Amino acid sequence: MKIHVSAILALALMVCGSQAVQARDLGEDMDILGANYSAVLKTNDPATLKKALSDMHDAAQDARNGTPPKLRGQSSESPQMQDYRQAIGYLLSQIEQAQALANKGDIKQAKAVAQTFKHIRDENHAKFR
Repeated sequence: MKIHVSAILALALMVCGSQAVQARDLGEDMDILGANYSAVLKTNDPATLKKALSDMHDAAQDARNGTPPKLRGQSSESPQMQDYRQAIGYLLSQIEQAQALANKGDIKQAKAVAQTFKHIRDENHAKFR
């Protein structure tokens, strides 16, 4: 009896755990990016800045695996999808640059780098949204 209960409990934990690990949809990732971008621009607190940049990085990594609305139905190897992934890669590199500056305590420069996020967003929303 104990084995059956343990097996059922283990199976339930595996199912719940795997659902938590599943990727968010692209819209959720973009909402996370937007909310944290606002936090980055508004804060002067190093911990808040680092947390917001970290959340942006996680969302951008997840978004790289998504498909933008204009590209639904296209092959994952299409030139447009490659362009999309390249744009997300560029955003990730900018976020990482801002994170490095924030980790050094250079809040002003980290926020200056974060200003480029808006240009990346505007340019790529026009292409892929």
